Amino acid sequence: MDERQALMSFAALSQETRLGVVRTLVVAGPEGMAAGAIAEAMGVSASNISFHLKELERAGLIAQRRESRSIVYSADYDALSGLVKFLMEDCCAGHPRVLGVSAEGKACCSADAASERQHV
Repeated sequence: MDERQALMSFAALSQETRLGVVRTLVVAGPEGMAAGAIAEAMGVSASNISFHLKELERAGLIAQRRESRSIVYSADYDALSGLVKFLMEDCCAGHPRVLGVSAEGKACCSADAASERQHV
């Protein structure tokens, strides 16, 4: 991810409703959610959620697809992963205090640590 894309992503996420939408879609999984269901979950109007979904899609953090008469939105996991990698690797330069090194000296955010947690 380049700096320009990271800035667009961070700008999109710096608004409460949009951050909530991304978190909701991450939890919803790859199947995503219809716009109306997102609006209901967030407690906002359909027109309000439409504006926020458009901004998140423009930033490349979510994707949309048509299913019958509904537009279904889902988190773009590759884009979110790229944003986290940009922040952790490029900006933080792998600094142990930022990565959250555990008592055993293993970085909590590394791929190896995540893999170990899944096998426990």
